[in-house]
Amino acid sequence: MDTPDSLPPPQSRAPASVVAHRDAVQRGAAHLNTASVCLLILTTLAVFYSLYVAAEILLPLLLAVVLTLLLSPVKRLLTDRLHLPALLAALLLIMALFAVLSAAAAVLSVPASHWIAKAPQSLPELQQRLGFLGGPIAAMRHGLDQIQSVMQPPPPQGQQTVAVQSQSNFGGVGLSILLGTRAALGEVFTLAIMLFFLLSAGDSLLRRLIEILPTFQEKRRAVEIAIEIERNISGYLLTITGMNLLVGIANGVSMWVQGLPDPLLWGAIAFLLNYIPILGPFTGVVIFFFVGLFSTSTIWQAALPALIYLGVHVLEGETVTPMLLARRFTLNPVLVILSLFFWDWLWGVPGAFLSVPLLAIVKIVADRIPVLAPLGHMLGGPPPSRTNITTA
Repeated sequence: MDTPDSLPPPQSRAPASVVAHRDAVQRGAAHLNTASVCLLILTTLAVFYSLYVAAEILLPLLLAVVLTLLLSPVKRLLTDRLHLPALLAALLLIMALFAVLSAAAAVLSVPASHWIAKAPQSLPELQQRLGFLGGPIAAMRHGLDQIQSVMQPPPPQGQQTVAVQSQSNFGGVGLSILLGTRAALGEVFTLAIMLFFLLSAGDSLLRRLIEILPTFQEKRRAVEIAIEIERNISGYLLTITGMNLLVGIANGVSMWVQGLPDPLLWGAIAFLLNYIPILGPFTGVVIFFFVGLFSTSTIWQAALPALIYLGVHVLEGETVTPMLLARRFTLNPVLVILSLFFWDWLWGVPGAFLSVPLLAIVKIVADRIPVLAPLGHMLGGPPPSRTNITTA
């Protein structure tokens, strides 16, 4: 007869959600053979090419989807609590959004244009104040010229090189500005129309999509994915917007305390740049340093605005925001950086703004579909819980 000491120690059981997620990952990995991997690669390349070609229509659509997720809690408040019709609630939200953006643009356009006009005139003074960097910059430029002369072969004997110099004229510049303004207004109009219909009729579209799914399990999975995306992405955007507002206020107040001009402008720039991970704060440090150079007398005073901006960003980005989003988002930082650079390369600044929400949506969908479970596991974060679907 075995004594209690001779019995094997009891094994700790993992939670049911962890076991189910591990089994889904293993089943999904078993389906990934060589042909499936090749087909997945070709499909991914085709999707990326389509995203690049159709950017004019896809970019406003994705921005409208993200803004819809951001405004969905306010829209439900208007429709459920105040009993407003969905069309009227969507119209009021869009009017309020564009009113705020127009007022901000009107207030900030004057100081921004002043600084843009002032920059060319301040370049000689800036070059003089940064004269201590002239030696290293000249040495680096000389080295780059030497490398280019070595790597670039000389032209063949007897062949003459013809340099073509483009001449700009006011007509061409005016035409390009007119076309650029027309394209920007067209994208804003497309964004407004898509946002209106997503806010007013997006729920009915989702219901129709769920109704055409063949099985009850797929219907349930689609509902869970939709609810999780709305809760997580809207919570993320609201949290980030609140933190960015505090960052903008802190930097605006610090510029005002230092006696620098246009603190409202720099607070707004800090607010906007904080939406873009890594690249936004790095750009902000450079901007605040040059503002200090244009506005102060010594190099140490010039570095103070950039140091304060960096300190505020580190405090917010490394402590407060991760603590607030720890239960909602846990993404692989390497893939976050890769996603940031990819979408910035593909669509510019709007793509950089969309990089984290798009990556989070891909993870939420992959965690709910067994064949995509390996992708969700690679993106990072704990497995989804059936009892708390807001945890990603």
